[in-house]
Amino acid sequence: MREFAESQAPGRCVESTSSGPHLGAPESFLTLLAEAHDAEAVAFADQDDVWLPDKLLHAAEWLRAEGGKPVLYCARQFLVDEALRGAKRSASYAGPHQFPACLTQNIANGNTLVMNHAAAALVAAMRRPEHTVHDWWSYIVVSACGGRVIFDPRPQILYRLHKNNLIGSARPWPSRALAAIQRGPGIFMTMMHRHVDALASQPGLLSAPALHDLRVIQAALNGGVLRRLSALRCRAFRRRKLLENILFWFWFVTERRQRALDQTKMLPRWAVRERPAAE
Repeated sequence: MREFAESQAPGRCVESTSSGPHLGAPESFLTLLAEAHDAEAVAFADQDDVWLPDKLLHAAEWLRAEGGKPVLYCARQFLVDEALRGAKRSASYAGPHQFPACLTQNIANGNTLVMNHAAAALVAAMRRPEHTVHDWWSYIVVSACGGRVIFDPRPQILYRLHKNNLIGSARPWPSRALAAIQRGPGIFMTMMHRHVDALASQPGLLSAPALHDLRVIQAALNGGVLRRLSALRCRAFRRRKLLENILFWFWFVTERRQRALDQTKMLPRWAVRERPAAE
């Protein structure tokens, strides 16, 4: 990294003040984000993917069009193999991308994500829960704090999928659905509890509508079946596809909170993130 930095113009590459210990991918991204105080915009970059030439240009156009309010931009991907072959398009998610949909599903692919200064400052200021991932947490925070989330339907990167991926799988939808059923609700629901509790502990940063829905969902997670059924009436508290929703509704209504059996303690931090879906 230092050799590369020396080959660039002065000031273009700056070593982090936190440089040294191995933090893992999510913690590294969020640590660096907290140091980007003066950046007009921040983009997360994964080391094994290829950005298309106009990725930052398209992101900047969206960010500037929204003025100074918090904006998070993300986009579709071309899913390719190790040699950059294949180019299947990842799933597209039509808007609006409002709270609390972000609690049920992550649509913000980290290797496409770009935030303006206001959004990045929000994410950096929020205390994050254990085992969250950088892109999902960024999406949750911006959505909950009244910012704008933009999903560009045009693929902006080549997402390289190979056997050494930390996150990512080229498996077809039926295979991924079966794997989700086999894993059960433990990991998914544990992360929902953690995301909800983290937001609820910092109510002053949330928008009024998001805070209202959050309190309803938190009460449901700590309550019985009737409260959970009532929480499902919150607008946008759902996933994108019907079959996904049926499984989510079942897990949400029937789950029992068991901290002692917290499955995320047995997994590395990146393992709780959902895999990309292809269309």
